[in-house]
Amino acid sequence: MAPGQRGWGSHYRGFVLLSILLGTRWEAWAGQILYSVSEETDKGSFVGNITKDLGLQPRELAERRVRIITKGKTQLFSLNPRSGSLVTAGRIDREELCAQSPRCLVSFNILIEDKMNLYPIEVEIMDVNDNAPRFLTEEINIKIMENAAPGVRFPLKEATDSDVGKNSLQRYQLSPNHHFSLVVQSGDDGTKYPELVLEKALDREEEGLHHLVLTAYDGGDPLRSGTTSILVTVVDVNDHTPVFSLPLYQATVPENVPVGTRLLTVNAIDLDEGVYGEVTYSFWKITPELLQIFHLSSLTGELSTLKALDYEESSFYELEVQAQDGAGSLTKAKVLITVLDVNDNAPEVTVTSVSSPVPEDTPPGTVIALFYLQDKDSGKNGEVTCSLPENLPFKLERSIDNYYRLVTARNLDREKMSVYNITLKATDGGIPLLSTETRMSIHVSDTNDNPPTFSDSSYSIYVPENNPRGASIFSVTAQDPDSDKNAQVTYSLAEDTIQGVLVSSYVSINSDTGILYALGSFDYEQFRDLQLRVTARDSGDPPLSSNVSLKLFVLDKNDNAPEILYPALPTDGSTGVELAPRSAEPGYLVTKVVAVDKDSGPNAWLSYRLLKASEPGLFSVGLHTGEVRTARALLDRDALKQSLVVAVQDHGQPPLSATVTLTVAVANSIPDVLADLGSIRTPSEPDDSDITLYLVVAVATVSCVFLVFVTVLLALRLWRWHKSHMLQASSGGGLEDVPASHFVGLDGVQAFLQTYSHEVSLTADSGKSHFIFPQPNYVDTLISQDSCEKSDSLLTSIDFQECKGEAPSSQQAPPNTDWRFSQAQRPGTSGSQNGDETGTWPNNQFDTEMLQAMILASASEAADGSSTLGGGAGTMGLSARYGPQFTLQHVPDYRQNVYIPGSNATLTNAAGKRDGKAPAGGNGNKKKSGKKEKK
Repeated sequence: MAPGQRGWGSHYRGFVLLSILLGTRWEAWAGQILYSVSEETDKGSFVGNITKDLGLQPRELAERRVRIITKGKTQLFSLNPRSGSLVTAGRIDREELCAQSPRCLVSFNILIEDKMNLYPIEVEIMDVNDNAPRFLTEEINIKIMENAAPGVRFPLKEATDSDVGKNSLQRYQLSPNHHFSLVVQSGDDGTKYPELVLEKALDREEEGLHHLVLTAYDGGDPLRSGTTSILVTVVDVNDHTPVFSLPLYQATVPENVPVGTRLLTVNAIDLDEGVYGEVTYSFWKITPELLQIFHLSSLTGELSTLKALDYEESSFYELEVQAQDGAGSLTKAKVLITVLDVNDNAPEVTVTSVSSPVPEDTPPGTVIALFYLQDKDSGKNGEVTCSLPENLPFKLERSIDNYYRLVTARNLDREKMSVYNITLKATDGGIPLLSTETRMSIHVSDTNDNPPTFSDSSYSIYVPENNPRGASIFSVTAQDPDSDKNAQVTYSLAEDTIQGVLVSSYVSINSDTGILYALGSFDYEQFRDLQLRVTARDSGDPPLSSNVSLKLFVLDKNDNAPEILYPALPTDGSTGVELAPRSAEPGYLVTKVVAVDKDSGPNAWLSYRLLKASEPGLFSVGLHTGEVRTARALLDRDALKQSLVVAVQDHGQPPLSATVTLTVAVANSIPDVLADLGSIRTPSEPDDSDITLYLVVAVATVSCVFLVFVTVLLALRLWRWHKSHMLQASSGGGLEDVPASHFVGLDGVQAFLQTYSHEVSLTADSGKSHFIFPQPNYVDTLISQDSCEKSDSLLTSIDFQECKGEAPSSQQAPPNTDWRFSQAQRPGTSGSQNGDETGTWPNNQFDTEMLQAMILASASEAADGSSTLGGGAGTMGLSARYGPQFTLQHVPDYRQNVYIPGSNATLTNAAGKRDGKAPAGGNGNKKKSGKKEKK
């Protein structure tokens, strides 16, 4: 289009922008943008600056997803993303698009997808002279009677030109000849019809055929033309031409008529006879496309269909038929076929844009889809309505033209519905109603709006104690209805402490599976329950979490054997002795076994039973109390020493037990016990006699060695005395130099295995009862000075004169005959028990030495304050734990009247020694004796 061309009409309101470079224009009218472009332009030709007209920048085409939406199948235009202009998508043929329409407009819409905005666009396709005039046939046959008068006109088939305006057909030109001329007639629609005019009479005999050329010209630049040949045949005289019964034939048929249906019949009559009266029918003016749709019978004149009619392709057809007799005379008539619309097209739904997935937190009113409805039918048959199923969180909103928007009507919840399969139903208004269902899937994307939840608010875990380390003890699971990362749950333990120790030191949890593992072996006796808090946290942004409390209960197992508290097990191998008077009645409480079990429940229920006794039937043990009582009266024939083995057993599965051995001394008083002490023997194996033999040999060997040592020492002393004449200052007697190795534990009694040159008198409140210990064959015993410094010697509590730095007497003093036990100090359960005052202590040398060692060791330990009577090593073997009838206050103090012969030291209580008080002295004179004194 040339620059400066005026607008197309006054009915367009707006303004025209002329493009000088490319000859395009655009026009805004009634809210639409109008451009123009010439047909047959190259691909990518500029049409209009769409970004400027829409108020956009070229870069915004991609950012805002601007695109073209066309109603047709062919995309004629496209957007140049660099320049932001509208360009052609290919070569455009105006004639193909609009045929002979005076004005060719192509309409489409511009969609700005981010806002779902539509802008209607129209582009006018300007015609160019790209088509030459064309005749439908290459040759026109005309028969003219030879008697035809000059001036007769014969219509010719006109040419067609697909172009419009000045580019269309403008004129005809006939080749020069002597008989014919050309006249052009114009119809009401502007169509030019050429007619051949006979200018000069014909003479068939002179020239039977005339060849003419008809040329059609258009007005374009460059000028284009088309030609056809005219063959004029001169025939004999035929003075009648066929005449149609109607000048115009019309038929109205529905578009769904079957193929081959007769639409109408044309009829022409020729009054001539013979060949001149035989009429044939044919199409006068018809396109090749119409020849494929309609059929005209040449003999009957019936017009029928060759293919199905389609109202949507064409609703009106105009045909011309001719009737020609045998002589060549012809006439023509018009046929009009009107096609009625039938509701044979269902509505079409075209989804233009869909936003999927849609976040579940999308607010109501958000546009999520845009689609277009159309129906090829017309009238009510083309009126389309659209509907959605009920109970969906969506609604439809109508946009421009037949565009609809799908918007959210309420809040979405992916956990209730993650995918919406929406069925859009489009229904037209025809009879019958036709509808189309279009399905679209809207996926709802997840947002982290749900925290992990546990099935229970708290859990209780029961784990038996002594479980293996690393064992799984429980599993917690939290459910998160979200998806993907929002549903990925991790577990952790709260950093709580138990008894100052972190919970994580006892239990760990797998962060992925929620399985709890014991890091160590639980001990029911250490703790019985454990409070835990597990946190479940998802991986969303921001993360959500929830807590659950767990209480772990440790179940007791029978893993602790009963522990015997009384009597306590001795540490030196001796056996504690309980005292039972011979006068005890049946049921007399001798002692009580006390035991505890660290377990609980049935595992800690204890029962006592007598497992073994040296005298069966003499004692009984309470099943539940552990009290040891006499089962019968004690007899004289009953042994002094009774050994009992008591078993304590719990009620666990399997049961555990412990045993304790009790030694019961059957005697009325402690002197009785001491009198028979040498005969008390613990039940032993048959090899006890051999052990005794070994002990005697060992004692004899030690005695010999000691005797040699003393002899050598005495010789050295005598040699010194003779040399220094100071025998009196260096001589002295005592037991300081006696090593502790000379004391050996035998059956729980400390025995002193060496005799010395001392005279000892033991009385039990009687002057008749005393012991005289035999003396060895040597006279003096020399004591090294350094032995006085041993504070832990067996005779520590005995004060020797030599250790105090006093000058001792050169001779030993006679034994103190006052060294006796008073009646109140006699051993027994009460201290006042009558004994045999006239009886004597054992006269056997071995028994005497053993008793002497026992008394000295007991006095030494009492002085040290480290033991009690019967308490530990070095005692008489009597237990300090007696029954209710026998306590420590009944035990006499054996230290008060114990004298060491040949010394002025007296055994006193430890307190007196610690206070620095001088012990009560006895006879301080030492008397040397070279022989043994006998009773």
